[in-house]
Amino acid sequence: MYLTVLGINHRTAPVEVRGQVTFPPEQLARALAELTALDGMHEAVILSTCNRTEVYCTRDDTSCEAISAWLCRFHRLDEASMQPHFYTYSESEAVRHILRVAAGLDSMVLGEPQILGQMKNAYQQALQANSINTLVNRLFQYTFSVAKQIRTDTAIGASAVSVAFAAVSLARQIFGKLENQTALLIGAGETIELTARHLHEQGIGKIIIANRTVSRAHDLAAQFNGYGIGLDEIPAHLEEADIVISSTASSEPLITRKQVKAGLKKRKHRPVFMVDIAVPQDIASDVAELDDVYLYTVDDLTQVIAENLRSREEAALQAEEIVDNQVERFMAWIRSLDAVPTVRAYRDYADALGAAELAKAHRQLDNGAPPQEVVEALTRSLIRKLTHNPSVNLRSAAAEGKTGLLEAIRTLFHLNAHDKK
Repeated sequence: MYLTVLGINHRTAPVEVRGQVTFPPEQLARALAELTALDGMHEAVILSTCNRTEVYCTRDDTSCEAISAWLCRFHRLDEASMQPHFYTYSESEAVRHILRVAAGLDSMVLGEPQILGQMKNAYQQALQANSINTLVNRLFQYTFSVAKQIRTDTAIGASAVSVAFAAVSLARQIFGKLENQTALLIGAGETIELTARHLHEQGIGKIIIANRTVSRAHDLAAQFNGYGIGLDEIPAHLEEADIVISSTASSEPLITRKQVKAGLKKRKHRPVFMVDIAVPQDIASDVAELDDVYLYTVDDLTQVIAENLRSREEAALQAEEIVDNQVERFMAWIRSLDAVPTVRAYRDYADALGAAELAKAHRQLDNGAPPQEVVEALTRSLIRKLTHNPSVNLRSAAAEGKTGLLEAIRTLFHLNAHDKK
């Protein structure tokens, strides 16, 4: 069997093409059943995210033609037009690719952690569909272990590389723990939703979300045990906000210097951390001149993210070294599987000889033979029969000049070590 990967991702296809080959959860069981039913296919896992769709499998050969044909057939796509977007890997390169994906080294955002959870989910779905066996099961367990090692031993995921995460990381630098802080988030788009999620994960005390559509603000805030308000209510809530993060499409500032100054007075000048992600700005630029206000713009965060990306790129070099080492270790385990049938056959042969000699010894004991004589005879006979065929074949190999076989036997039974005693 050969390990094989066929995939399509953000590097090989635009989003509209990637969207055509995704697998909704309700389709996966049927897809895996069809995939493993293909000729020459043994095991299969399907990973499907917004940035990639990949098939990990074991086959009788390394060809991926049947997989790509099936993928296009399943989604009713023209194979000729899709073919340029596919990539394939086999054996050690397949293992390398899977390890790199799990570690975030192949992600759109270098080192992002979400992909590992998505891979674990894909693995669980394959388990439930009974589409994997020993080799792929071992591969995924190994992959999860290596990904954990990379997260532990390198700084691949230590630095913020998204605007939302960078904003929350800066808030933690200023306030430390956030459980006693209140965050006022302005807007209800993707960035604000992601910011709210990060703040909630960091244990923020309270979240208030302000939006032009109040119902949308309420719906989003409810996910994080917060509450929503309208944009016109912002000034009334500035006094309780320790953190203000804004990202709207407003054409003019929503927060003025006068409003912030009034809020600071009511706060008795407790510091406020403000992040304005919007372009044009939601927070008037002269707010930064006020004491006790730490105001960051999207440009400030971009610089932080650029520095953090450089840090992740350095960590990625370390991660790639770990991947290289672990690929070789896994491939060594795969090669060791070739010995399993031979080991099993040799053990069966030895068990059969042992059973025959033991039966013979029991008969001798039943006939009244002295136990010591029986044990000694059994031992001599078993040794003679176990060594007869190897001895004959070794003499024949020596006569024919097959020194490699002689050396292999010496290595197999550690005979060189015995010579030194």
